[in-house]
Amino acid sequence: MQNEASSSAPLPAASLVIASADDADASEPAVSFPAPPVAALFSDDPAYRNFVACLDYLKAEEVERIEAALEYARRAHLDQTRLSGEPYITHPLAVASVVAGWRMDADAICAALLHDVLEDAGIAKAELAKRFNPAIAELVDGLSKLDKIEFSSYREAQAENFRKMMLAMARDLRVVLIKLADRRHNLHTMSAIRADKRQRIARETLEIYAPIANRLGLHKMFRDLQDTSFHLLHPLRARVLARAMAAFQGDNKELIGRIQNSIRQKIAEAGIHGARVFGREKSLYSLYSKMAHKHRRFAHIQDIYGFRVILPDIPACYLALGALHTLYKPVPGKVKDYIALPKANGYQSLHTTLIGPTGAPLEVQIRTEEMHHVAREGIAAHWLYKDTERGGADLHIRTHKWLHSLLEMQSGDSSEFFENVKIDLFPDEVYVFTPKGHIINLPQGATPVDLAYAIHTDVGNRCIAACINHESAPLRAELKNGDLVEIITAVHAHPNPAWLSYVKTGRARSRIRHFLRTVHNEESAALGERLLNQELIHRGVLPEKVPAAAWEHVIKAGGNHSAREVFIDIGLGKRLAEVVASRLLADDTVAAAPHAGTLIIRGAEGMAIQLAKCCQPIPGDPIVGSIKKGQGLIIHTHDCLVIRKSRSHEPSKWIDVEWEPDPGRLFDVRIGLEIEKTRGTLAQVAAAISQSGSNIENVTMEGDAEKRHSHLNFILQVGSRVHLAQVMKNLRRIPQVVRIHRATAHGE
Repeated sequence: MQNEASSSAPLPAASLVIASADDADASEPAVSFPAPPVAALFSDDPAYRNFVACLDYLKAEEVERIEAALEYARRAHLDQTRLSGEPYITHPLAVASVVAGWRMDADAICAALLHDVLEDAGIAKAELAKRFNPAIAELVDGLSKLDKIEFSSYREAQAENFRKMMLAMARDLRVVLIKLADRRHNLHTMSAIRADKRQRIARETLEIYAPIANRLGLHKMFRDLQDTSFHLLHPLRARVLARAMAAFQGDNKELIGRIQNSIRQKIAEAGIHGARVFGREKSLYSLYSKMAHKHRRFAHIQDIYGFRVILPDIPACYLALGALHTLYKPVPGKVKDYIALPKANGYQSLHTTLIGPTGAPLEVQIRTEEMHHVAREGIAAHWLYKDTERGGADLHIRTHKWLHSLLEMQSGDSSEFFENVKIDLFPDEVYVFTPKGHIINLPQGATPVDLAYAIHTDVGNRCIAACINHESAPLRAELKNGDLVEIITAVHAHPNPAWLSYVKTGRARSRIRHFLRTVHNEESAALGERLLNQELIHRGVLPEKVPAAAWEHVIKAGGNHSAREVFIDIGLGKRLAEVVASRLLADDTVAAAPHAGTLIIRGAEGMAIQLAKCCQPIPGDPIVGSIKKGQGLIIHTHDCLVIRKSRSHEPSKWIDVEWEPDPGRLFDVRIGLEIEKTRGTLAQVAAAISQSGSNIENVTMEGDAEKRHSHLNFILQVGSRVHLAQVMKNLRRIPQVVRIHRATAHGE
């Protein structure tokens, strides 16, 4: 795109190697295009000649449509140049060359040529649909940014544009393939862009676009995006590392050749014919990441070079693995079977690490030709090799499942969606088994909660415990390869907000947040209805007697869609019950209206009514409530130091509340004890608390070895102020207890 690219000559089409299922609506009428004078305009351009050469798999009428799109794009960008001074058309032509090299359909190639005309040339989507067809217009729209919408920050705009692209991609995979080709060319042509913007785009590529390429199995694209971004972010480090790699290859050329010959000979001795053996070096960025992660110098990285063995079929792969283990000793625990258990992006290979002739570890990958195609081209193998290969088709199915799972994660705002997808783009997988023998792959560090949501949303929402390898385990336990995991559920269970601190998958995070938002809204609606009804009764009107016309007026005036939304706004503190009641009754004296009566609470209403953590009120304490915007009703004790200033300056924001006579639950409360340092005192204190019918939630100890006394801080669970008094009375009977007091988060 014009504001993201600059530069030099376009990428030669020969070096660009993608095709998509034709998702165009077959029912749309065909558009006839007059043959444009494109060939004459571009005849001397080698990039154009290479592009045309890539179209040999298409029909003549499809090539005509593509040339019409090229001419349309040329005219749309006629007065535009890149920051390097080149005509702007060189960029869409280079992007379309990548797409044509992938053997995508004509609509995709047209969309690649036209991908910037909505954004940079002011062409309307309807115009594209009329001039070409609706399928092309949809693809181009999916690739265009939301430039017409005002965002509060660059990050918000980035998140919303990313959401738009990913949802368009879920509908049509060609969107992201064209976008990756666009990003690759922009990265290769950024010399004229200012340094800060160049680094921002490179960092965004490393965080988002390279992982997407990897998730789609586009390994060549993945490595190219990573290494090019690395050169842009850290040019000096990249140059130094590249020189070190070149020197390593020169110094070890003979050794590498000798190892290759040994592998080739050993495989032949095992009776395997048609093997291809070649060396492979780590990409610069992966090498740099390893050095940074392990804090090692280049000289201390041992697996810089590896080997790849390509064989005719799967049985030969396993036979070759055994042969190589007799040639060099394998490193225990370093054999990975991605043939039986493919990665989420479709990658399949056998990996083994051997101790080479110099004593350094040596990684070998063993795969079939089909697996090699899929490993290099990923989702593109579905089209490039669709006549002879199954791997690409299988990956295509898995990819569509992943894309549609994105639709389940869009219930929150754009930033939340952005973070959830980023989590899913870094999946170092672990494979776990369900009790029925199903294999489920999850990201490294995943927990039983992640597994529960991977099975089904209802299983996740209702899980209460887990058994790992037939033993009870906490829900935050990290799963390991090969674990047999059973999820235990209960009908009335529901997600715990604490799960968000340790789940690893975007799906689990999204489903938990969705549930909590829904529950919060339900509780807020119930609280808002109680507050409004109380206010109406205080004014002498029964809630059911309010006319429907009055409700309709209030709903429309507030921009709501229903009375429930009005209740939610009141419960969340976005609207005042007094104001809503006045508007329902067409009463203009809201400012003079006396405050409604006392609200009765029991402290177990959920997230809509929260007990303040600063003073931890319990039944029996005089209390007061405040509607806090977005959080609901917050309950404090009357003498809470935190609210003293606010109550005197803004008395109208506070609501009189009282405890229900029998709340029927336990409440957390803090107490502090000063005790003498004698053996068995802590045990006596714990016994006294237990005998008083209270639970100990937490205990900490403070003290100096040279002092006679220690200070204990307890968080206890009690039913009321009377219950707390009984607990403290029993503790005072212990001779070693010097002092006891109820504490708050801000002191006594």
